[in-house]
Amino acid sequence: MKTAPQELQTARLLLRSLELTDVPVMARLAGAREIAANTALIPHPYTEDNARGFLDRAEKDFGDGRTITFAVVLTPGNKFCGTVGFTLVPTHRRAELGYWIGLPFWGKGYATEAATSVVSFGFDTLRLHRIYAFHFAGNLASKRVLEKIGMRHEGTSRQHIQKWDRFVDLENYGLLAAEFRGAK
Repeated sequence: MKTAPQELQTARLLLRSLELTDVPVMARLAGAREIAANTALIPHPYTEDNARGFLDRAEKDFGDGRTITFAVVLTPGNKFCGTVGFTLVPTHRRAELGYWIGLPFWGKGYATEAATSVVSFGFDTLRLHRIYAFHFAGNLASKRVLEKIGMRHEGTSRQHIQKWDRFVDLENYGLLAAEFRGAK
């Protein structure tokens, strides 16, 4: 199964392609209501069938050049704790950054570390011009991650997503290659 073009190593993490052996822990971690409540596409409940379907789509979309998805794995110990990746728009050299980290791993800086590595990969290896992301209004943890990786708040898309029984505002962030290189 290939969902990422290569492995990325950080001080505490290995970012690698998803594997079928990740399915049970992915289902358990993504199955937390708090994860689904803060993401646009993760349903609740989230089952092993959902996780297998995600892996199948990620592999196909990677092959078609639409996405790159990395498993976020703690080192040492090889403990799966979430995913990070891009939805690519090659014709405009841009990508949307997305990520989730399982509840037991919140508050340890793993999302920031993984996102920093993937953003560097996007600008340095993929030669992207722009990387953007959003978070649900009120998700202060994701706001902090996006700010720590250098993204700028670009505005609010009011009631842009329907999540369960309500419409949710999205806070939009972006980072240009020149800004990224200027920060180095």
